[in-house]
Amino acid sequence: MSPKQFHINAFLMGVGHHEAAWRHPRTKSHDVLDVAHFQELGRIAERGKLDSVFFADGLAVGPRIKRNTLAVFEPVTLLAAIAAATSKVGLIATASTTYNEPFNLARKFASLDHISGGRAGWNIVTSGSEEEAFNFGYDAIPEHARRYERAQEFVDLAVRLWDSWESDAIVLDEEEGVFADPDKVHTLDYDGPRFKVRGPLNSPRSPQGRPLLVQAGSSEAGKEFAAQYAEAVFTAQRTLEEGQAFYRDLKSRLPKYGRGADELKVLPGLVPYIADTEAEAKALEQEFTDLISPDYALSQLSRLLGVDLTQHALDAPLPPLPEVTEIEGGKSRFLLVKELAESENLTVRQLIGKLGGGRGHRSFAGTPTQIADELQAWFEGGAADGFNIMPPFLPGGLEDFVDKVVPILQERGLFRADYESNSLRGHYGLAAVESQFAAVRTEASA
Repeated sequence: MSPKQFHINAFLMGVGHHEAAWRHPRTKSHDVLDVAHFQELGRIAERGKLDSVFFADGLAVGPRIKRNTLAVFEPVTLLAAIAAATSKVGLIATASTTYNEPFNLARKFASLDHISGGRAGWNIVTSGSEEEAFNFGYDAIPEHARRYERAQEFVDLAVRLWDSWESDAIVLDEEEGVFADPDKVHTLDYDGPRFKVRGPLNSPRSPQGRPLLVQAGSSEAGKEFAAQYAEAVFTAQRTLEEGQAFYRDLKSRLPKYGRGADELKVLPGLVPYIADTEAEAKALEQEFTDLISPDYALSQLSRLLGVDLTQHALDAPLPPLPEVTEIEGGKSRFLLVKELAESENLTVRQLIGKLGGGRGHRSFAGTPTQIADELQAWFEGGAADGFNIMPPFLPGGLEDFVDKVVPILQERGLFRADYESNSLRGHYGLAAVESQFAAVRTEASA
């Protein structure tokens, strides 16, 4: 792959990222319950030679159910169905380190990697909503710092579990009756502050060795965690200058962990409204804005900002907000929304309009050429290694990007004309990972 090319992930959600997408005539609301819809999205992404598709996840319905729900299916299960309908595109699922156990989760992703032939990725989250906490025996969200401490130990242990089978442990010698070489399948006997796991994993080493590790938090703890573990980072930055600052900050943390700049890809989110003219694109964006249900949007904004806005005047500015230190949920998204409202002097009505498409991610309405220009400017301006494309409506918004924007990027030499790898790690320019036990064996025999 040319060093001048970038990566593209399609962040897919229901029938679109816009909170009112299911109400728009360009979508079919019942598609949120149809696995064939999601399989078709995978095929569209693969037609565009995109690196990967990604599904976020939450572990609670929350207060949104009257107006909207963004996730219906558990994403690892859903991606297994998409794997059966595709052959190249990467498959990334969100899974929480706060409300899972390392053994079960490591097994799920190893299975997905086997099923897909080496295309699995894990978006590591610590979960920041109160509703999720209530579903797992907590009376409140576990403290932010404690969630990241648990996440660190969780990921370390998951990696050890994936490594517990060396890549050549499976023998399948029918004549001698040997299924696996027990010397290449390792117990862990791990006993740490939060977890105690004997091992080994009851799934052999998968094609990639381990899934691509992805992270999306932009708080200080989140960025430090990403620098240590992540191979791709999904981030929300609204201006080129903010994107450049985040990119420099994150990359500057890598040497501390013995990592090079190319070992972590930064992918800012973009919600594109695409049409033949800029005026038509802006009109399309406004159609979606006009369908926003204010009560739903205010409820979402209240949860994000930690202030009850449900009775607040829509045409007034935000009331005084808590300090970020008082927020235990999504600290980075709290700061992004607060700074957006203050920097543009927005009323609540204007703010919910700007957040309706991507919950803080940058929206852009324009022609295919204008979208391509914007992506190129961020990439060449040192703000991105690629992009997390968030179609506001599906499948049409993804089709518009794949069929109208991708060809322009390909003509400019900015994006691949065809896949050069069969694995997700390969798409992102990363090699399959060797088991740490195999590495020790190699050193011992040298």
